[in-house]
Amino acid sequence: MSPAAHIIAAPVRAYRLIFSPWVGFNCRYHPTCSAYALEALEKHGALRGSLLTVRRIGRCHPWGGSGIDNVPD
Repeated sequence: MSPAAHIIAAPVRAYRLIFSPWVGFNCRYHPTCSAYALEALEKHGALRGSLLTVRRIGRCHPWGGSGIDNVPD
């Protein structure tokens, strides 16, 4: 993972550690958005990984889809 991706992944890890237990585990997709974000940053780096993460979070709404949504290769 690039240094920039590590910096961007820090808030995601903090969310998983601090807020995720309070929010609950009722995610529409598998893997969860935070797991998806970390995997996207690891696979694609800071820029593309961030864009994929924002796109994924944008799909997470009551009228959005659900199910398995893996990070593209």
